[in-house]
Amino acid sequence: MSDERDIFYRIREASAAVARSARFVRLDDDRIGSYAASLAAAGLPEPVYDTEHHAGGSMAETVAFLITLDAVNFGSGYFPYLRKRPGMSGYFTVASALKQRWERAGPLSGDELRAIDAGSCATLFGQVGNRGPAQELMALFAQALNDLGVWLGHRYDDDPLGPIADAGHSAARLIELLAEMPFFRDVSWYQDVEVPLYKRAQLLAADLAIAFEGQGPGEFHDLDRLTIFADNLVPHVLRIDGLLVYDADLLARIEREEMIPAGSPEEVEIRAVAVHAVERIVAALRASGVPSTARELDYLLWNRGQGASYKAHPRHRTRTVFY
Repeated sequence: MSDERDIFYRIREASAAVARSARFVRLDDDRIGSYAASLAAAGLPEPVYDTEHHAGGSMAETVAFLITLDAVNFGSGYFPYLRKRPGMSGYFTVASALKQRWERAGPLSGDELRAIDAGSCATLFGQVGNRGPAQELMALFAQALNDLGVWLGHRYDDDPLGPIADAGHSAARLIELLAEMPFFRDVSWYQDVEVPLYKRAQLLAADLAIAFEGQGPGEFHDLDRLTIFADNLVPHVLRIDGLLVYDADLLARIEREEMIPAGSPEEVEIRAVAVHAVERIVAALRASGVPSTARELDYLLWNRGQGASYKAHPRHRTRTVFY
């Protein structure tokens, strides 16, 4: 049995506390039941590993790819300025560039991770000559990869399977280990409440589970305790679908594409209330006899957000290393 006070408990408790006090983002409780029923009617998808945009290979190569990808799986506030591949979002542009590197020359070695700089990241991710915010993001990518290289080298002698073995099939333990790196330490303060969300650390556990079909490096005894991976897309989908209601001034700022500052009450509320909303939807689904997890709903809602009807409306943009 998992510790009732583990990281997943703390994420849920903090998110519920934010939802109770929120001034800018409100969950429409009256719509939870009907929304849950609509999701059940449509069917919850089975997550599958996207080999078009993600690398495979040996066990170590695949694990190395996913750890490296999730180390730089942020920048949504910079993505409007990113030079994207044809027909691809910012995320898929980054993932595809990294996949090409794996296929061309294999994983980034520990020495390469520790030495990479912003210019090398611009080359790797197709941003050479793209001045402005994109170069700021490349510098952050370089720092994230440097941190990963130092962490892997110091703790695991550059073995990408080392943290997986250290986690001992516990997603909670893997999150704790990853949070030793500053860019994975996804914790904010809201009033006097510490709000841990750990979007990318949780996502790595889910990505490993999908890639390895719940076996080997993808086997976690607490996988179903993951929350959603709170970013700027899932809350956007929930808002467009009518579950989340934003303060009129906040919505106007988002529609004007103003930056919402990282760690501001508005930004914390958007993410935390989305986490709580999905917890309420999961509870409604389970009460109606439909087995579900927050992780499954995140997969459904994130992919729904790739649709044109969701992309037609601006989502909140925040320049942060956490999503």
